[in-house]
Amino acid sequence: MSGKREIWPGKPWPRGATFDGSGTNFAVYSQVATRVEVCLFDKADPTKEIERFDLPVSTEFVWHGYVPDLEPGTLYGLRVHGPYEPEKGHRCNPHKLLVDPYAKALYGEVDWKQPVFGYPLEHPKKDLMRDERDSAAGMPKGVVVSDFFDWGNDRRLDIPWRKTVIYEAHVRGLTMKHPGVPEHQRGTYAGLGSPAIIEHLQKLGVTAVELLPVHEFADDSFLNDKGLSNFWGYSTLNYFSPEQRYASRKTPGGAVAEFKSMVKSLHAAGIEVILDVVYNHTCEGNHLGPTLSFKGIDNASYYWTMPEARHYLDFTGCGNSINTSNPQTARFVVDSLRYWVEEMHVDGFRFDLATVLGRVGKGGYDPNAPIFQIINQDPVLSRVKLIAEPWDVGLGGYQVGGFPSPWHEWNGKYRDALRKYWKGDENQASEVGYRLTGSADLFAAARRRPQASINFVTAHDGFTLHDLVTYSSKHNEANGEHNRDGADDNQAWNCGVEGETDDKAIISLRERQKRNLLASLFMSNGVPMIVAGDEMGRTQKGNNNAYCQDNELSWVDWNLDPTRQDMLAFTRKLIHFRHGQPVLQRRRFFQGEHLWNSEHKDLAWYRPDGTEMGPEDWQKPFVRSLAYLLGGDAIPTPDERGQRVSGDSLLVLLNAHHDTVPFKVPPLGEGGVWVLELYTADDKRGDEEIKPGSFEMAGRSLAVFRKSGGSSSSL
Repeated sequence: MSGKREIWPGKPWPRGATFDGSGTNFAVYSQVATRVEVCLFDKADPTKEIERFDLPVSTEFVWHGYVPDLEPGTLYGLRVHGPYEPEKGHRCNPHKLLVDPYAKALYGEVDWKQPVFGYPLEHPKKDLMRDERDSAAGMPKGVVVSDFFDWGNDRRLDIPWRKTVIYEAHVRGLTMKHPGVPEHQRGTYAGLGSPAIIEHLQKLGVTAVELLPVHEFADDSFLNDKGLSNFWGYSTLNYFSPEQRYASRKTPGGAVAEFKSMVKSLHAAGIEVILDVVYNHTCEGNHLGPTLSFKGIDNASYYWTMPEARHYLDFTGCGNSINTSNPQTARFVVDSLRYWVEEMHVDGFRFDLATVLGRVGKGGYDPNAPIFQIINQDPVLSRVKLIAEPWDVGLGGYQVGGFPSPWHEWNGKYRDALRKYWKGDENQASEVGYRLTGSADLFAAARRRPQASINFVTAHDGFTLHDLVTYSSKHNEANGEHNRDGADDNQAWNCGVEGETDDKAIISLRERQKRNLLASLFMSNGVPMIVAGDEMGRTQKGNNNAYCQDNELSWVDWNLDPTRQDMLAFTRKLIHFRHGQPVLQRRRFFQGEHLWNSEHKDLAWYRPDGTEMGPEDWQKPFVRSLAYLLGGDAIPTPDERGQRVSGDSLLVLLNAHHDTVPFKVPPLGEGGVWVLELYTADDKRGDEEIKPGSFEMAGRSLAVFRKSGGSSSSL
């Protein structure tokens, strides 16, 4: 298959396969390669190699060449010649077809029955012995694509953080069962961008969808053996290609245009698109994993390796860790991020196990790591939404509050505090006080703002909101791991019975607990995030790790009974109420003082008897009933035009005690009244004037009062 084409020298940039209208330029970085070949494949039979040629020039470790008349739709792969010396960290093997790290689209899936491992699986020397069987038949192929797309007037929405409400969703899981999505679009980008889904998102009031991984990923062989699949997608194969299985049209490169169309439709509806990205590890696993891309191109550059080089440093629990302290790897990550912003028009990223990105030197975490500095100084990336999952499984991996500005962080301490408080644990008063008001203890010292905290009660990883109040223990038997997978510490409470029940009293309590958790979330300072389906009582039947369940266990059920309809209506009410309240969108932390000659302090905490809480109250282990008042006339930051911001004052009553507790509702100045906006013990109540005096708070309930009209006096 010696090349017959005319191959020009081309350029070392941009990397990957780039069509310019007349031909395609190939550029591949490898510091260790001695030769790089490009293999072309038959579109009708992608297992059949039809042509092969060398990239003729190497410039500063970038191998490149230009092929005239090579058009979009061409299928290709790489073969990299170089040392196969695992004991020195090198795993080049030209017998293994490799995915170009910069490929803009892939076609086909990994076939684990083919020899996709770089070594003979049964050989006693394992990965120290090179396997010389060709893996091409079992490998997905890169696709040369054209970047042309008619974006029209589409542009980044740039919704302020204080107005942001995030909806974490799975492309397939959200759309598979919606009756309003055309059947051929269910489970796809087109389905997510369909009028039916967009209508739901708009009515709900969310401003951004945060999509579980849509980078091309590989199913794990051990899941295939069990008849399962990698549903969540946290096993990335390629960081430029949109996952092809979410495209309604299964043509080479078809996912690219369909993804762009989805983004365009969501933007037109005022909804941002944030991607959950996995730049911490790849699907190639540890030293005994397959050779699919990075491992065979330049293993020692892309991955963290042990000092003895054969084995990997594993900060992720997935076998390998991407080494962004290497300048070329950092460049690769930034190139990928910039591509998704500039070419695919996404609005931001949530970084899975983001602590890995900040590991430098011998593997310690540094908030001033090079990758953070590069991103923060980048004129494109520094302006999009950047969210860190601020932990990994390595030493010192839990870094909540430890990321540099302008990063925002999933706040795991918020999740734990709210769960513990509402199930009635002791010694939670001070902790929940910090979390409801923006977590100043975590972010204020570094002069970060309340919106640095992404507040959530549930996420894709763990119980759904319904299951959090229905199961006290995980039930992951369907995953085929004897219920050993998934977290054991869930801070969940089943309200007295494990699993579903016909007991009306328990059902009522569970619904109230769900309302308590959601209401707390949307009454908190910071950025709220909910998970798709929680707004209408979705269940995974107690499975808290449904990563491999591509079935009705994970798919959102849109067939709502009256109870689930009520939950949806309540959630909509909460979100729209939040949008109308400036005091819930503060950009600075509370001071507990009067500001702008305000009638109220910006924040004041009260005992049920109406007395302002003192230091000793926060230390009492049994305190489960408390209230806080947010002064709508004490907002320190002006609006975009420099004008004072003033809104309603809110009084929030919290009773996590199991019994009724009377709360004192304070008197207001002449003409002012308290309006009960919501009460979780009776979700039908609202927009109801309440006279000063005692308000009987049912056990485990939350109430929100809004000051309407007139002047007011302090409590």
